[in-house]
Amino acid sequence: MDVFAGRRGATRIEFSRSELTGALGDSVTVLPVVVAVAALTELSLPHLLLGFAGFQIVWGLYYGLPVSVEPMKALAALVIAGALTAGELAVAGLLAGLVLLAVGATRTLSRIERYVGQPVIRGVQLAVGLVLLETGIQLSLDGAGYALAALAVVGVITALGRHRASTLAVLALGVGVALLQTGMPEPRLPAVALALPPAEAVSPASLGATAAQLAMTVGNAAVATSLLLSDYYDADVSADELAESMGAMNLLAVPLGAMPMCHGSGGVAGKYAFGARTAGANLILGVLYALAALIGASVIAAFPLSMLGVVLAVIAAELGRAGLATDDLPLTVGVGVLGVATNVGAAFLVGVAVSLVRRRLDGHA
Repeated sequence: MDVFAGRRGATRIEFSRSELTGALGDSVTVLPVVVAVAALTELSLPHLLLGFAGFQIVWGLYYGLPVSVEPMKALAALVIAGALTAGELAVAGLLAGLVLLAVGATRTLSRIERYVGQPVIRGVQLAVGLVLLETGIQLSLDGAGYALAALAVVGVITALGRHRASTLAVLALGVGVALLQTGMPEPRLPAVALALPPAEAVSPASLGATAAQLAMTVGNAAVATSLLLSDYYDADVSADELAESMGAMNLLAVPLGAMPMCHGSGGVAGKYAFGARTAGANLILGVLYALAALIGASVIAAFPLSMLGVVLAVIAAELGRAGLATDDLPLTVGVGVLGVATNVGAAFLVGVAVSLVRRRLDGHA
């Protein structure tokens, strides 16, 4: 039914089984990361979930399409691994928001992408995957029994041909274990207050993390998402438009306790693969996230961290596989290894420099 006049005219919004399964397909790329951030930092799970709830609905209605709203994975991985504090995460999210809003408004994103280069972006993905893998292994070793149970679930779900759902299945198992310990929680509406990060959170770590995240955002959250929306839904949404909406989203959400968020090709692909064809999937998922925010705080405190380690390892494998899909394997691997050995932001800058020098030498050859 036509219930909303979107920015490109009449927008069809359906609430059906396929839109529900499509919504869950997007959550595969969100919930494992969000649960890990909440479990391993002082950030509030209800506030994180409310951020995703609100902007799933906002961008679904604005674009009139099943667009995705995902965590900024480079920043999430770094804060999970302890390389960023919560304050530095907020600073990086705000800085990334400012840059994205500026480059989107001036329509310069496509030019920035040319300078970054695909192998460097893939290298950042590989570095983030390796950082997550290291953290996941460390957590898994703290509770071998739970970790083995989680690995068994991943194996069974994968054997059934539902690899993308394996992390959600492990989360469901972990929530079940937590509920056995805590009992059913009482719904509680989280308080919302404006809070800016302290000045000392503007640090080399937060600046480097911002650069690393922007490298991934340019390729995955803007350019690749624009292409997928065109391929799947015949929609004309430019990378610069997506950059603008990501910039505005982070400048509004991060001061309210949400984590840095972006659009992402993985979420769009997940929605489509699981049946979403309208913005109804966004509205359904927004409501589900909001309901989870009401009951999530006490459950997450009892979630087995060793199971969470397995989830992170699976996510790391996916990021690593995406990173290795490159046309310049030596440069990509070099950026990835350097990112683990030093930090992801430094590796990104070195990768861009090497890429530019090689292009100039090739041009003079």
